[in-house]
Amino acid sequence: MDGAIYFLRFLFVLLMLATGRKRKSTAARTKSLAVFLGSGGHTSEALSLISALDFTRYQPRTYIISEGDTLSSRKAQELEYSKGGQDSSYSIIVIPRARRVHQSFLTTPFTALLSLWTCLHHITFTSALLRRAFADVLLLNGPGTCCMLAAAVYVNKFLNLPFPAMIYVESFARVNSLSLSAKILRPLVDRFIVQWPAALKDRRGECHGWLV
Repeated sequence: MDGAIYFLRFLFVLLMLATGRKRKSTAARTKSLAVFLGSGGHTSEALSLISALDFTRYQPRTYIISEGDTLSSRKAQELEYSKGGQDSSYSIIVIPRARRVHQSFLTTPFTALLSLWTCLHHITFTSALLRRAFADVLLLNGPGTCCMLAAAVYVNKFLNLPFPAMIYVESFARVNSLSLSAKILRPLVDRFIVQWPAALKDRRGECHGWLV
């Protein structure tokens, strides 16, 4: 666990340098972090990745959950309470699912557009009004709804608005192949990480062993 956290901290520094963003000289500057909790195992992995972070440095934190996913919301609140109680600096935002379980592919474009519109509201419209990025870093772990978040980030890039750097960490369950979300997002994110070497057959990404 500690190895995974130190790796993500190091990764964050690399991202800040790579994007050419101005940083204050003090090492105590806080970094804002947004995490998509994709429900079930995705939520457990995402929370595991950030659970040992120094929350006084990585704040404010934004947890993004899918509509109706009360379990992920509760788990995020439990983590925050265990780290800082009522003094924690965090928020939870809810976005519609891009596609529900067993939903017809005929109606999926409509729910995907609604999901994208909500992501644009939080990531693009807010950035345009406040002239600051939604977060310094956006951590993604799947499933498909996270693609809508990435799309909104790219709208910011196109419009020359502040945008977060994106890290995608493939699920621990993907041993020999990539998920569809991973295949879509691999060319779009700043860092693409898998946890099993066999899942990265063409070496287009990074593997540092188990992170959760």
